Amino acid sequence: MTLGCARNEVDSEELAGRLGAGGWSLTDGDDADVIVINTCGFIDSAKKDSIDMVLAAADSGKKVVAVGCLAERYGTELADSLPEASAVLGFDSYADIAARLDDVAAGRAVAAHVPRDRRSLLPMAPAQRQAAVAAEEVALPGHEWLPSATSGGRKRLGSDPMAYLKLASGCDRRCSFCAIPTFRGSFVSRHPEDVLKEAEWLVGSGVREVVLVSENSTSYGKDLGELRLLELLLPRLAEIDGLERIRVAYLQPAELRPGLIDVIASTPKIAPYFDLSFQHSAEPVLRRMRRFGNTDTFLGLLAQARSLAPELGARSNVIVGFPGETEQDVAELERFLTQARLDAIGVFGYSDEDGTEAVGFEGKIDADEIAARVERVAALADELVNQRAEERIGSVVDLLVESIDSEDGVVGRAAHQGPEVDGSTTLLDVPEGLRVGHIIRAEVIDSEGADLVARVIGAAW
Repeated sequence: MTLGCARNEVDSEELAGRLGAGGWSLTDGDDADVIVINTCGFIDSAKKDSIDMVLAAADSGKKVVAVGCLAERYGTELADSLPEASAVLGFDSYADIAARLDDVAAGRAVAAHVPRDRRSLLPMAPAQRQAAVAAEEVALPGHEWLPSATSGGRKRLGSDPMAYLKLASGCDRRCSFCAIPTFRGSFVSRHPEDVLKEAEWLVGSGVREVVLVSENSTSYGKDLGELRLLELLLPRLAEIDGLERIRVAYLQPAELRPGLIDVIASTPKIAPYFDLSFQHSAEPVLRRMRRFGNTDTFLGLLAQARSLAPELGARSNVIVGFPGETEQDVAELERFLTQARLDAIGVFGYSDEDGTEAVGFEGKIDADEIAARVERVAALADELVNQRAEERIGSVVDLLVESIDSEDGVVGRAAHQGPEVDGSTTLLDVPEGLRVGHIIRAEVIDSEGADLVARVIGAAW
């Protein structure tokens, strides 16, 4: 079971491969000897969901192992407070995960992971960092691509025509509200040849769209000495026969270079899709967040991209209620959202995260006021996203077909729709022979909230 973000999905596939190499096989919960839960430890609601999942699994009478970010972040503390878990394992246990499950199944005690600040495990200098990684001194979940059963590498879970592909692990940014670097560690890029090999393997297993993920994809290559590595890698990915769409997730606005904008917006097979981590747009709030930019620079960034790809997709998340946020700051954020024409907007209320700088900030906002601001901004965001969907009526899109059934019909995603979070498109008609994984041209004729309705105007391929 996997909770949290797309990076965790990739990590789960690595764990599945390693377990298979160690003699374990995947099955559903009813037949399982051990249930492995890949937890999320990002924000309070995600932590609660992870704990609830562990408790629910334990109620089945099965042995339960917690891995992932919550386990990595809290380790022994989590194990002490959650005795229902048979083991709590961190990233360092992934390489020998099959042996740890052997211990759990046999009733042998497994020591809980002892947390440490993973930022301290790698040197900051790029050359020194790569030497440390090459020496395998630090576990980097999701960096194994080899698919064979004996490699202990990645194993695809399911047959979706879309797959996540990890570019890097960790983050070198020091946003004052974010604890991710402490448990995910410093930023480490995967070698481009490994990314290309994994993409080729994924295509061989039926994938037609890959989504490149990391904590900060715009940092890709900086630790390898090449800041332009992502814009050099993308055209090479586009040359892979059978790979029809490449999407980049988690872009940092402050690092989005003109050359990278051009490659994403203009390269065939690269989805003109900008998943931008704005977080806010009022400059005083952004500075306290240890981030850069403001409403006008962000709007300028979007305008630059739209000058190359007018129908591009754009999405972001924002945080409201950050310490010191004023009514004027909220109004500035609303001004940005109103003018940005984003296809998807996530709105989150600020909450203190253990070990972050913002925990000690003055100017904390009352929880009821934060909730009120979230409701207000989320209502605006919903209205704006619906308007943006309406603007797409009359446009022509290429849909990756993801499901076909008698009740919902044909459901797919256009280039501007990221998986799981950005809405989808439903076809009114079902051409004979259409299958999951096909791409078909359609005209948008209606919208339902953030979702679109379309009719076929071209043949599938």
